[in-house]
Amino acid sequence: MLRRSSYRKDRSVSYVLNAENMISVKNITKNFGEKNVLNGLNLEIPRGETVVIMGRSGSGKSILLKIITGLISADSGEIWFDGTEISKLKTKKINVLRQKIGMLFQSAALFDSMTVAENVAFMLDQHTDYGNQEIRKIVDEKLELVDLEGVQELRPAELSGGMRKRVGLARALAFNPEVILYDEPTTGLDPVTCNEINQLIRDLHERLQVTSVVVTHDMHSAFSVATRMAMIHDGKQIAYGTPDEIINIDDPILQQFVLFGAPDQILNMENPILKEYLGREAELPPAKA
Repeated sequence: MLRRSSYRKDRSVSYVLNAENMISVKNITKNFGEKNVLNGLNLEIPRGETVVIMGRSGSGKSILLKIITGLISADSGEIWFDGTEISKLKTKKINVLRQKIGMLFQSAALFDSMTVAENVAFMLDQHTDYGNQEIRKIVDEKLELVDLEGVQELRPAELSGGMRKRVGLARALAFNPEVILYDEPTTGLDPVTCNEINQLIRDLHERLQVTSVVVTHDMHSAFSVATRMAMIHDGKQIAYGTPDEIINIDDPILQQFVLFGAPDQILNMENPILKEYLGREAELPPAKA
């Protein structure tokens, strides 16, 4: 029987600053005009773990990543990165911070007019005094790290969707970041390529010992890569825990989200919470061999 997590009936999660957290989000709010996107959000990203942030489209998941990287500012609240409060840092210090964070954008965000090598080298060209030979060596190393070789002179239009994601990830790794942020890494990919990207995220986490944050509404991807999971709803975190804990939290919003997207091996578990939610007494199908 899986352990059942505690759950606050008011759907709020208290904030505790912990030195073991690589990133801590404290009471963050963000509005766009009259639209309230984040509403006092609290979230902890433990050092060295892969935290998946789930939520419906428009729930503010991607906005949170942009706030963490300083691409946009929160209206109120604090962001702590490795023990330093960063939400009010000046541009120069934010730029230094960004070199510790690699981000894979949802569309990979490659420059169409540049080759693969030029895309991966872009930030190195802009923010270091490395010579061409040293930059080329780094580019080759990062492409090899994401299982891409011999594509340096190709342009994005010549690549498949999965290859573009890998190039974007190679660029994100250029500065040997301490944290990697993934914004919907499997969106728009076929099932086989999705599995390959999920495996790559797991491999990089193990090989590089980085802290990873994955924003997704793809439950197959979420349960494949997560060591911890968080659910955002109405601009707040309503659930947080390991995958085993998340599947046992008795909340209709969370269970509906998980139920209609989770992998078979999760749904086939002997899980009374899911059974009750399904509104039937029959046993769920046995786990596949």
